[in-house]
Amino acid sequence: MAGVSKACCSIPPVISKGYEAKGEYKTFGGLKTYVTGPADATRAIFVIYEDIFGFFPQTLQGADILANADQDQKYRVYMPDFFEGEPADISWYPPTTEEYKQKLGNFFQTRAAPPGHLARIPGIITDANKEASSGSGFTSWGILGYCWGGKVANLALGKNTLFKASVQAHPAMLDPNDAKNVSVPSALLASKDEDPAAIKGYEANLKVVKFVDTYPTQIHGWMAARSNLEDPEVKKEYERGYRAVLDFFHQHL
Repeated sequence: MAGVSKACCSIPPVISKGYEAKGEYKTFGGLKTYVTGPADATRAIFVIYEDIFGFFPQTLQGADILANADQDQKYRVYMPDFFEGEPADISWYPPTTEEYKQKLGNFFQTRAAPPGHLARIPGIITDANKEASSGSGFTSWGILGYCWGGKVANLALGKNTLFKASVQAHPAMLDPNDAKNVSVPSALLASKDEDPAAIKGYEANLKVVKFVDTYPTQIHGWMAARSNLEDPEVKKEYERGYRAVLDFFHQHL
């Protein structure tokens, strides 16, 4: 598959427990946003956090990895709080009871409809561009979406997209038809829990530079909120996933 080099990024050591985030919180587009990475970076990455569960140490660590892994190719990373301090409860997932199924369903219908959040992205980017050291905005933007965020990211990749490259990690609501509208290099990192047929169909419909890979030992959410980094196998594949994301952005941003 095209899109990822043989070079291996040198990511910072992954902290299994008690991670202390390196960034800070600012307001962009009216939303509390986690910001991390060198102030003199010329390129930026927009991160749409884990599914519907909000900020988690594993996801913040992932943002810090993207921002600090390579001083030769620097990124400023922005992760807005789309749910404004009221995310879904992670105990609802997986939805093992009818109550949890109902709560998740209601949340997706009332709070997590992707088109509504899509409209907020330009304002966040406009505000973030104002802090670029060049004084004229970042030279290019990438977008990384986890789970639910993968759907939002995908919908942001049409003809007039603000992004130069994209990555989806264990995407939810993956629709092969969405791939037909993608206009920039795109990568997809899937877990064992996503539908193989949807992944295959999505890949087939991508008409851009692409990289699609499945992590067969990992669950939905292994690169973000649901990753148990105290498990050696999860930690290894978490690291491999972030190397793949960095490799892809290094090539295409």
